[in-house]
Order: sequence, then structure tokens, then C-alpha cells
Amino acid sequence: MGRGLSIFLIFLLTCAYKAQISLLDSAVLATYQEYTDLKEALESPDNVVKLSLRKKKFKEFPKEIFKLKNLQYLDLSKNSIKELPDSIFKLSQLQYLIISKTGLERLPNTIGKLKSLKHLNVNQNEITILPYSFGDLENLEIADLWSNNLDYFPESMSKLKNLKVMDLRNILIPQVHQDRIQNMLPETTIYFSPPCNCSW
Repeated sequence: MGRGLSIFLIFLLTCAYKAQISLLDSAVLATYQEYTDLKEALESPDNVVKLSLRKKKFKEFPKEIFKLKNLQYLDLSKNSIKELPDSIFKLSQLQYLIISKTGLERLPNTIGKLKSLKHLNVNQNEITILPYSFGDLENLEIADLWSNNLDYFPESMSKLKNLKVMDLRNILIPQVHQDRIQNMLPETTIYFSPPCNCSW
């Protein structure tokens, strides 16, 4: 009886391990299979850690992605996705979010709940403001915001203590605001284009 119970417990723990993959460092993550077809990924959702759906002609964020509970890397670049759903935070394991050249107009107010996010690439889009919760991305290390229409950076950004690099090139930012952004993030390497003679 006791042995049978032990075997049953081991079985349950094994199932739980398979269902929940812990956060991987970048070197290990690079070795995982990258799924490039959403239908194929949904056939074994618990096994999907990396998903790249570049140039798939999506007109909106595919809600089926939320079935991929272990997703840590997501690339939706070069689609036609103008907004991300507020429920994006349900992808609690997500470390890499790449959604460049999609016409993205805003980041959801819930973006700060992506507590595992380390790398955000939303370059070459139409984003005008960063939501206040952007400063809650406590593990964010890389923020590629290059070539957007940004003219608002919240004070909450000063909480991004792990941010190593932020790319703000090809964005019209007056000198006074470049100085303000750098002062908020004194330990971060920030890339600016030359300041504009413009007002916000």
C-alpha cells in the first residue's frame, strides 16, 4: 500500500514537472525548439517555450497563445498587430517579447505585470506613450524602443534597477527630456539621436 502510494506521488510530481517548466537562462533557452507554426504549437502546448510567428499576416494578437503556459520567448514581428491585449500578463513565464514592425500603437496598462520579462523589443512602431506600469518591469534588462513616436516617459521608469540598455534612437526628444530620462536611469546605457529643437 505504502509503495503504491509512493509510486503514485512520484507520478504526480513528474506530471507537474512536465507541465511547468522553470525560467531558463538565455543560453539554455537558445537550445530549445523554436515553434514557427501556431497550429503545431497547440498540439503540444506544455512543451512550447519558444514561439516565433514572424510575417504570418496576423491582424491581431492570436488569443490561442494564452494556452502556452510555459512560453518564455515570443516573436510576433512583421505582422499587423496594433495592440496587445490587457491579458498579456497571463504569460507569466515570458522573458522575451519581440513585436517590432507591426504598427503597434500602445503598450497595455498591464504590461508591468510581466514580472519575468527581461527583453522587450517594440522598435519601428507607432507607440506614443509608455504606460505608468512600465516601471514595474522589475527584471527588464533590454528595452528596444527605437523609432517610435514616443513623447511621454513616466517617472516610474526610475524603478527599472535592472535595465542595462535602452534604445531611444530615431525618436524626437528635446535635450531637457533626454537629460530627465538619463537622470531617472543613471546606471542604464541609453542611446539617443541628437536632441530636437522641438517641444512636447
